[in-house]
Amino acid sequence: MKANYDYLVVGAGLYGAVFAYEAKKKGKTCLVIDKRSHIAGNVYCENVHGINVHKYGAHIFHTSDKKIWDYVNQFAEFNNYINSPVAVYKDELYNLPFNMNTFSKMWGIRTPEEAQKKIAEQIAELHITEPKNWRNRRSHSSEQMFMRS
Repeated sequence: MKANYDYLVVGAGLYGAVFAYEAKKKGKTCLVIDKRSHIAGNVYCENVHGINVHKYGAHIFHTSDKKIWDYVNQFAEFNNYINSPVAVYKDELYNLPFNMNTFSKMWGIRTPEEAQKKIAEQIAELHITEPKNWRNRRSHSSEQMFMRS
């Protein structure tokens, strides 16, 4: 007997699982296939001695949309986590990624133009004409970011 489906969904990650779920609610049938032996794609967790272990690395779900937050929380309880990375430089804490608060605290400046000038001065002092490594690329990219603003 040949099976008929309205949709073939390739991949049981977030998109494929949500699509199949919503299609089923509308009366459609889906065949979901995945090369892995489990659902959830890269956000899959394994239960190891009562602890959910992120098999493919940590994952954080970001949204400021209450409708989306309520939607995903119907499937599982999510922690309310706010990612606030910081760096320590000369015994001071700085916001990451760099922003005007960071530059103001580091250099005592207040405008993007002042930040652009300070970054350009550092590039000149270091004689950087073309970024050659990750550290230099970040400085160069920061200058370009302010030039585009």
